[in-house]
Amino acid sequence: MDDFTMPIQRRRGLREMILFLISSVFLFFYHGFTNLIDSVMTPLQNLIGTKRMAYVFVLPNLLVFGIFILLPMILNFGYAFTGGTALRLDERPFIGLENFNQLFACEDFTNPNTCVEDRFLRAVFNTTIFVMFQIGFMVVISLVTALALNRKIAFRAFFRSVFFYPVLLSPVVVALIWKWILQNDGLLNAILVALGGERIPFLLSSDWARFWVIIISVWAQMGFYTLILLAGLQAIPSELYEAADIDGATSWQSFWGITLPLLMPTMLVVLVLSLIRAVQVFDQVYAFTSGGPGTSTLYMVQYIYGTAFANQTREFGLAAAASVVLAVVLLVFTLVQLRLGRTSSIS
Repeated sequence: MDDFTMPIQRRRGLREMILFLISSVFLFFYHGFTNLIDSVMTPLQNLIGTKRMAYVFVLPNLLVFGIFILLPMILNFGYAFTGGTALRLDERPFIGLENFNQLFACEDFTNPNTCVEDRFLRAVFNTTIFVMFQIGFMVVISLVTALALNRKIAFRAFFRSVFFYPVLLSPVVVALIWKWILQNDGLLNAILVALGGERIPFLLSSDWARFWVIIISVWAQMGFYTLILLAGLQAIPSELYEAADIDGATSWQSFWGITLPLLMPTMLVVLVLSLIRAVQVFDQVYAFTSGGPGTSTLYMVQYIYGTAFANQTREFGLAAAASVVLAVVLLVFTLVQLRLGRTSSIS
């Protein structure tokens, strides 16, 4: 028995020694790093005071924000009022509002063919239709899913993870998977043919392409908004539903009288986030249809990208003007939604 237990004890001793060495090395470097930080921060705190130290910790984030977000926004605003094909801003001539005039130069705004930049107006129409249907389907389906997952059902944790899984996928991966399913010789058409039907040109028909772009976008993003709504539902006190049951209220009455009013702040967050994301749709659609067939799935961000980088004549000023228009529209819609949400919460 002793001969059998000796190797086990030796292995345990070796394992403990290795763990001790690893922890000692980690603690050595950890204390060295903290002492180094302390040697820098303590004199700095004595110099500027404790209250101003908060700005020191915020400064790295502000630098990243300024370099990668604020500075490009300022440069883009400058490009919007300049012309030419030069990349450097100081080499581009100032042309005022000419780029904006070119975007909105139309004889009839209901007919893109009468516009100088007909692709811009088509992108505006397509984006408007996409936003309306995508957000409508997204909010309704996410709300229904959140209500279902908030109930005591079997395998609830499993279903929550299943609905959230598409959010973890890259938009390009989602687009390529669905493109493989929906292409002319793809999986769905193979099933239809096997059942005795005919192939449907899902990606070659404008109506089908618009439909599937919306459906795929909802499928890929609804898990994120479902999670937000689920958190809002779980924040509602259960005592309110118990009181409603005592008063004889039905499930439908409890939903309209308790759930929906108390969920409105969370719904507002979902609406604002989904609106911003829907208006800025690009990578998923670009990998799925590339804006086709024709211009049926050409949206605003793809128009901006194509005008600035994909065309032979790179019109940076025109693309910058279109992005400024997009930013203003987003700002207006967001402010309107926040205003409506504040009004509803006050009333």
